[in-house]
Amino acid sequence: MPSAGRIDVHFHTIPTFYQELVIAAGLGPTRRSGYPPCSPQAALEMMDANGIDYAIASVSMPGVQFLEPGKAKALARRLNEHAAEQKARWPKRFGGFAIVPMKNVDDAIAEIAYALDVLKLEGVCLFTNYDGVYLGDPSFDPVLEALNHHGAVLYTHPTIHPSSRAIPLKYPGFLMEYPFVTTRMAVHLILTGALDRFPRIKIILSHGGGTLPYIRWRIASGPGVDEGLPQWPREKFADYFGRFWYDNAIACDPPATAMIKSIAGPEKLLFGTDWPFIPARLIAEEVAAHVLPSTHSDSERAAIDRGNALKLWPHLGAVGNGPGSKPGQVHQPRSL
Repeated sequence: MPSAGRIDVHFHTIPTFYQELVIAAGLGPTRRSGYPPCSPQAALEMMDANGIDYAIASVSMPGVQFLEPGKAKALARRLNEHAAEQKARWPKRFGGFAIVPMKNVDDAIAEIAYALDVLKLEGVCLFTNYDGVYLGDPSFDPVLEALNHHGAVLYTHPTIHPSSRAIPLKYPGFLMEYPFVTTRMAVHLILTGALDRFPRIKIILSHGGGTLPYIRWRIASGPGVDEGLPQWPREKFADYFGRFWYDNAIACDPPATAMIKSIAGPEKLLFGTDWPFIPARLIAEEVAAHVLPSTHSDSERAAIDRGNALKLWPHLGAVGNGPGSKPGQVHQPRSL
């Protein structure tokens, strides 16, 4: 059966050397069972089973920030070169988002240049907040300026805010906190003017934008309640919401998808799985929801599967794409 040609923008890599360092530091993922099994071979099996031609890998939390600046810089370089090596070995299957050492601004800017100009990775991954400070804060402006200079794709991934750890609920952080921190970051980027200061950055919000599609009316109502907020009309807020790109990882059922499309349109929605933190059986459920006729029209689904990603990365038109394809061709989705 022909591939759907999907490009997965929410996909994680967890090299053994990275797992060992994180575990030695007493850290790890927010799920109770630790890191899931992860290998290129397992990734390719999952991709082939779900019509995914290409996956852009990123490093999930805790990133490299748990180390002191010099070691964080070295680990970021090692992880980015690992991503580049995987891309070189499977050039039609894997790409990568660079991880950046954010404890030192100069190190971060240097790693952005190396990852994009030398390693030719597809973009950069930043977390929603660092030590409790959200993206959009002026302290991050030099890093965003470097990304803006490159016209880079910025994939953002949630990480637990320190204040969340004090909440007396015993549920794993990914269950609810991830959508909340993504929403806070997105609104902070808007209200601090970061989207206007750095207009060339293409920002992807994980997990359907967190709760932003649901509370967008509330956010746009803020100026009518508090005079200290920017006194913008709803139309301006709508414009800002539409500047983001949204992946549909764990946000792919018809009700969630309808809300995401209503805030950004189907042309700003990208396919994502969140593998390997989302196991294969749940990815099959994600895809089953994604291909329902009630979720998307055929043309929307083809755009979300692949066409929208090609707007961000035109060079991917020649990768994967199934037998007999021409560069840039968009496949109709297969039935699963």
